[in-house]
Amino acid sequence: MASTIPTGLHLLLGKPLVQYVIDAVKDIVEDKPVIVIGERIEEFQKIIGDQATFILQDHPSGMEDTILQAEGKLRGVSDLVLVTTADKPLLSIETLAQLVKEQSTNAGPVTILTFYGDNPHGFGRVVRDGNGEISHIVGEDQTSSQELNAGVYCFNATWLWEKLSQIVSSTNEEENLAKVIRRAVVDGQIIQAVQLENSTEAVQIQNRVILAETSAALRSQINQDWMLAGVTYIDPERTYIDRDVKIGQDTIIYPDTYVYGECWIGEGCRIGPNSIIHRSKIGNRCTVLSSVIEDAIIEDDVDIGPFSHMRKGAHLAQGVHVGNFGEVKNSYLGPGTKMGHFSYIGDGTIGKNVNIGAGTITCNFDGKKKNPTIIEDNVFIGSDTMLVAPVKLEKDSRTGAGSVVTKDVPGKTIVAGVPARAIRKLEKND
Repeated sequence: MASTIPTGLHLLLGKPLVQYVIDAVKDIVEDKPVIVIGERIEEFQKIIGDQATFILQDHPSGMEDTILQAEGKLRGVSDLVLVTTADKPLLSIETLAQLVKEQSTNAGPVTILTFYGDNPHGFGRVVRDGNGEISHIVGEDQTSSQELNAGVYCFNATWLWEKLSQIVSSTNEEENLAKVIRRAVVDGQIIQAVQLENSTEAVQIQNRVILAETSAALRSQINQDWMLAGVTYIDPERTYIDRDVKIGQDTIIYPDTYVYGECWIGEGCRIGPNSIIHRSKIGNRCTVLSSVIEDAIIEDDVDIGPFSHMRKGAHLAQGVHVGNFGEVKNSYLGPGTKMGHFSYIGDGTIGKNVNIGAGTITCNFDGKKKNPTIIEDNVFIGSDTMLVAPVKLEKDSRTGAGSVVTKDVPGKTIVAGVPARAIRKLEKND
């Protein structure tokens, strides 16, 4: 990969390559999968956590030795051993389950995954005898056979550990896994194969060109699936949706929109163009125009943008409006609240039906800590108001344009000035 990042940790649609493989095998194996890593095991453990058992291989010396590292964890525990690599993200659960099922009824030592292709791209070729049985596996340039070895195996465990021990202890440097499989054939044992119907499952991420091609293929499939499920894409080739995203029917996704991480988008929404949504939940009938939403909750009937930013902890209740160049961080905006353009709300709790005028700022940081701002229901905040936290504006109060509010404001009171002072109480007809 020409990278300081281990291959298995490179991201494909927001998810490490190794995570795809774990997701494909975790429902097949009885216990946690075992991952054998030659270096930087801490980085894998940090990302994968307790989803797998990790083994550090001190001196990597071929796939045979790598597999043998797992013997101590698996010998006597499992009758079958499924082997794959962390750079095969497109392997499906169904394919791997079929491989295991085939070997469970196979009297021979191993079942291998094969596929047909004109260009081997580094895969070994499968050679069959006159009876159609697998006789051996050779290098990509040693035969014209178009059946290729995907490098995924399901072994009889007893046979595997015995043969691998012989390989590792052998001084013959030419001995390898393919030759051991060949030796099984010579001994009269049958090598079974599961052939992939979709050869793209066998793709191995060997460089960033293949990574980009795989990403494009996955995006295309994801977009197609959502369109068939009732989501409209204005330009699918310019729309980027991760695998962990859920989208409701009759939502329209406009070009240059990126939705990644675990996201939920409801029905009848308008998302984009030029919007970024990360690990957020968006309700029904919402509009997000040219804006960024990250780690936020957006309830039904909310419209945002253009050029707004909902940061971590933002929670917009039903019917909220946030205009252009609005920013919300770690704050709740109550139902029906309107937030004008060029405004910032941080560490705030805002009630329902509040009007936040253009240019309003919560001054929530005093140089040492963040402080809260509380605005109760039906408050009207005049344009260019500075709310110096901690501060509370009680129900039905108002601020004049350009006010700097440094003290709590009683209910039904108008304040104005720098610093803001009470002007008068509001009457019923105000």
